[in-house]
Amino acid sequence: MPYTRQLGGPVVLVRDNLNTHVSRTTRELIAARLRLTVYQLPPYAPEFNRVEGVWSHLKRSPANVAKHNLDQLTMLVKTRLKRMQYRPGLIEGLVAEAELDLQPPSPSP
Repeated sequence: MPYTRQLGGPVVLVRDNLNTHVSRTTRELIAARLRLTVYQLPPYAPEFNRVEGVWSHLKRSPANVAKHNLDQLTMLVKTRLKRMQYRPGLIEGLVAEAELDLQPPSPSP
């Protein structure tokens, strides 16, 4: 993480459980950087990933539609995503489902 030296203030890192993200080397790099606050995501937490609601909604819409090739399926997905753009209430609802609390953890005594 040499690029963190170029940043002027505190740095927040939100990471998942990819093996390279939780390796000993990564833990040592994180420990050496005092300005770095790390939030660890649970192994699988779709409720914390705001886009999961969008994908879930999108997958439901073409479920009963048969497409003959990849081009037709691609066009369908693009059309459905475009329609979602014009439904701000839907997007706001999907985002609101992800109730994230991004307050730094309390320091240990």
